[in-house]
Amino acid sequence: MPERRIIVVVEDDETIAHAVQSRLTAEGFDVHLAADGPRGVQLCVEVRPDVVVLDRLLPGMDGLEVCRRVQAARPVPVLMLTALAEETDVLVGLGVGADDYMTKPFSPRELVARIHALIRRVERGQSSGTETLRIGDIEVDTVERRVRLHGDAVHLTPTEYELLLRLAERPGQVLDRDRLLNDVWGWSDGASTTRTVDSHVRALRRKLGDGVIRTVHGVGYALDKP
Repeated sequence: MPERRIIVVVEDDETIAHAVQSRLTAEGFDVHLAADGPRGVQLCVEVRPDVVVLDRLLPGMDGLEVCRRVQAARPVPVLMLTALAEETDVLVGLGVGADDYMTKPFSPRELVARIHALIRRVERGQSSGTETLRIGDIEVDTVERRVRLHGDAVHLTPTEYELLLRLAERPGQVLDRDRLLNDVWGWSDGASTTRTVDSHVRALRRKLGDGVIRTVHGVGYALDKP
C-alpha cells in the first residue's frame, strides 16, 4: 500500500473545514484540521504535510502570515482559499508563497484536482535526473531541489522552483505564458489565469534579481544566458 499523503487544512469555518476533510479523506488523504492561524503553523511543524489548504482570512493570524511562516520553515505546496475575488488579493497571496488559489465558493472536485496537480508537480521535480543546471550565477540542483545564487542558498516555494527549472532547462528560449501554465501548473486553459505566471515571475525576481528573467511583452519569459 502506498503511503497516504498528508494534507493540513487551515479553515475557521467549521462547515467548510469538515466538508473538505470528508472529501479529501474519501480520496485517500490523511487530513488534519486547524481552525486558526497559530494552530495551523504549529500543525504543519508537527505533521509535515504534503500540501497545505489555507484560508486567506483566519483568526489569530491571517493566511498570508501563516503562508510566510510555513514556507520559511519548509517548502511545501500551499493552496490558498479566498473569499476575496479581487485580482490584487489573489496576487498578494501568490506573492507570499502560495502555489495556487481558489475563490470561494469552490468545487470540491476541482479542489481535489488542484491538490493532485500540486503533488504531481513536486514528484515530477524529484525525479528529474541528477544534473545541476548553471545559468550565470544561478545553480539549480535538480536532485535536492535547491537553488543557489552566487553560491548562497535561495529559498523558493515548490512552484517558484518548478517555474525556474522550466526556464533554466531552456536558457535563452522564450516560453509563453500558456505553455508555462500547462507545464508548471498543469492548467490547459490559461486565458484568465496568465497573471498567475506574472506573479510568480515577480517573486523570482525579488529573490534572484531583476535582470535574471527577461519579459517578452505579449508573449512570455526567458531566462537569458549571461
